Amino acid sequence: MKTIQEVAKQFNVSTRTIRYYEELGLLHPNRSSTNQRTFSKKELAKLKLIFRGKRYGFSLEEIKEMVLLFDYDRTGIQQLERTVEYGEQKIEEIDGKIAELVQMKKEIQQLQGIFTEKLATLKGEMLDE
Repeated sequence: MKTIQEVAKQFNVSTRTIRYYEELGLLHPNRSSTNQRTFSKKELAKLKLIFRGKRYGFSLEEIKEMVLLFDYDRTGIQQLERTVEYGEQKIEEIDGKIAELVQMKKEIQQLQGIFTEKLATLKGEMLDE
């Protein structure tokens, strides 16, 4: 069992962040006799999933659904099915962003070519004067 300070340090986040996830219902830490939050390995695993989900761009609602599904289905099947579904959606979203960025890069390269030619022409005209 770890205290909230230890957990915050381990994940390099503020204790407020961890309390926020608790408020959202993502975490359910135990309480000591002095009412101090203590986090089990299960809660630490949930935090790892939360931070991984955030890194991959999932919303907190999506993360919450994926994390909490295991509490309702101990086989893990529903959690994995939902995670795969969200993953497929995220991959489509990323593919769309990649296509948009590739198009943007092409447009910038075209403009850069036009501007480079124009600059060379203007510099050449100045030398001719």
